[in-house]
Amino acid sequence: MAITMTPAAAQHVRRSLDARGKGAGIRLGVRTSGCSGMAYVLEFVDDVAGDDKVFENHGVKVIIDPKSLVYLDGTELDFVREGLNEGFKFNNPNSLGECGCGESFNV
Repeated sequence: MAITMTPAAAQHVRRSLDARGKGAGIRLGVRTSGCSGMAYVLEFVDDVAGDDKVFENHGVKVIIDPKSLVYLDGTELDFVREGLNEGFKFNNPNSLGECGCGESFNV
């Protein structure tokens, strides 16, 4: 099982953690939401829980809870700029489809 991060995503997270002044890494998880059933959740992590899985890419830790890992295994986290917009992109091989607005996915 693995979660990866592109250099662009790692650089963005590292800059955000530096600006915040603290943090062990970023948590990637899922929650029930949206038209398609599941939505991605990203948040800063100050303390890693005992049952969390930690994946380090380009010097940045991505922390996943065991329940979310089932839906996220193999996911690549990217940070993209398209015109004036920028944000994280989730390349998840487990996703069978996304809603039209891109807010949620199903597995």
